[in-house]
Amino acid sequence: MTEGVWLWVAFALMAMTTVGTRGSFILLGEKGRLPPALQRALRYAPAAALSALVMPDLLLDGGEFTPLNPKFAAGLVVLAVALRWRNPWLPFILGMGVLLVMRKGLGW
Repeated sequence: MTEGVWLWVAFALMAMTTVGTRGSFILLGEKGRLPPALQRALRYAPAAALSALVMPDLLLDGGEFTPLNPKFAAGLVVLAVALRWRNPWLPFILGMGVLLVMRKGLGW
């Protein structure tokens, strides 16, 4: 019985936290401005979140780092091509090409 009560207490606390953090910007309006340093830092949040999702998949193959990982090699090609040519399709095409060639050539 008490486990069910604590579960509902946890749900209520999570709901209050969510509503409080999201609703604070609506309720405070213009008075609740973030400091400029924090605003500048938050510009990097999407890139940091994306890299935190992508990098482990690129670097690890079967839970460990291997230098001949096809995903890692394709990621390096994508990065180099994207920085050099600024073409939205070329990194995708060349990265997938490297990935397919390495998987076929190395038997993965």
